[in-house]
Formats: sequence, C-alpha cells, structure tokens
Amino acid sequence: MRKLLLALAAAGGFALGGPAQAQVALGETGLTATVTATYASDYLFRGISQTRSRMAYQLTGEIEHSSGVYVGAFISNVRFLGTDARQEVDVFGGYRFTAFDTKFDFGVIGYLYPGYTAPAGAVSRLDYFEAYLKVTREIGPVTLLGTLAGSPSFFGNSGTGIYIEGGADWKTGVWDLTLGGRVGYQWIENNRLFGTPDYAWWSISLTREFPIERVGTIVAAIGYYQTSISEGRCVGGQNICGARALGSISFRF
Repeated sequence: MRKLLLALAAAGGFALGGPAQAQVALGETGLTATVTATYASDYLFRGISQTRSRMAYQLTGEIEHSSGVYVGAFISNVRFLGTDARQEVDVFGGYRFTAFDTKFDFGVIGYLYPGYTAPAGAVSRLDYFEAYLKVTREIGPVTLLGTLAGSPSFFGNSGTGIYIEGGADWKTGVWDLTLGGRVGYQWIENNRLFGTPDYAWWSISLTREFPIERVGTIVAAIGYYQTSISEGRCVGGQNICGARALGSISFRF
C-alpha cells in the first residue's frame, strides 16, 4: 500500500523533496558522509501517505566517493491498511557527474519492507526496485529538477511502473526562504493490484535552513500536496490520496 500508496527519494526519499545535503569528509579516503534525521507530520511518497496520515520518523545516510559513486540507505515507519508492514528500508546506489552545466544522477533503489507477512490471498511481497535518472540545472537563484524512474515489477507485484517528475526551487532572498514546486505522474501496469488508477500529483513548499556552527543544520519545511485520485478510487477508499499540508523538521550532520 505504499504504492498502494506509494513513495524517493530521494532517491530515496524524502519528505518535501529533500533539503540540500551537508557532507563530512572521511579522512583522506576521498569519501564524504551525510546523515539526515527527519520528523514529519506524514510520510508522503509521490503524493500518497505511507503512514495513513500519521507522524513519520526517518533517517537517511549516504557515503559518496570523489569519483561520483555513492551508496546509501533510508528508513521510515509505514502503516499500510490490511498489512503488518511497519517499516520501510530503502537501499540505493549510483553515479553522479556534471556535463553541459547540468548535474546528472543515475542509480538504482530498492524499497524493502522487513517483517511483512503476507496474509491469505494477499500479495506475497511488497518489495521492489527502481532504476532512476535525475537531472539538475541551476540558473541564477532557480534550480530546475527532473526525474525519470522505472520498475519492472512495481509495489505489490503490480507490474511495470514508470514515473516522471519535474520541478523547481527558487531561493527567494526573503528570510532565506526557498520556494519549491513539483509535478509528477505515475503509470502502473496493473492498477487493480496497486490500488489506484494512474495519477498525477503536485506540491508547493517553503523551506528554510538554520545552520548551527560545528554541529549541523536544522531544516524546517512546510508544503501543500494533492493528487488527481478521488477518494473513491484511492486504495480501499482511504483518505490517503487527498489534498493535505505536510510539515517537517530535519537535522543534517
């Protein structure tokens, strides 16, 4: 129901599109590490709640080499109707490089739900993986973003899944606020198994960073999210696909 209600991401995840990362060098190895802890009012993945409108507690870690190769993991609580899945663990890895003044990010992410036990008549597994390409381009105070992702066996064995997303972040220059917007579309081969029709989602958010010298950075964000899915066509008639506000506090160190 994560896709049932499905959501990356950053690359694996993450809430409100994910703030910029701070990196800590690991000696002279060429490696840098990033750790981000997040407390959010919900866990939205591509516009759909993964916690049935409950609070989310998340942790993301990543190690990147100076060559551009990186690996990482993301963990969050989840709560899907009719299942005993209570946590999501994403593992991801890829390669980043810059060309033509544009940043490219190729990778693969696995969405895992340890502890899930399939009830009688239910899908045997929720786990799946996606390959993705992310593109980022900075034009003055505006950062343009694009994502293309695909899975041969999407959440809940719902067949091929294809996802596209576009967006922009604008450093407003007012109180250090960043205004962000996202628009995405999810195609699913077997809509019945997934629990929703193919759908679009969109959001607008405000983010501000509060650096703490020698400690890390606090990132506060609030956003408005909505999908094109009516309540009657949302995973078992739940109110997890509808319009909602989402707030989060993250700490990067």
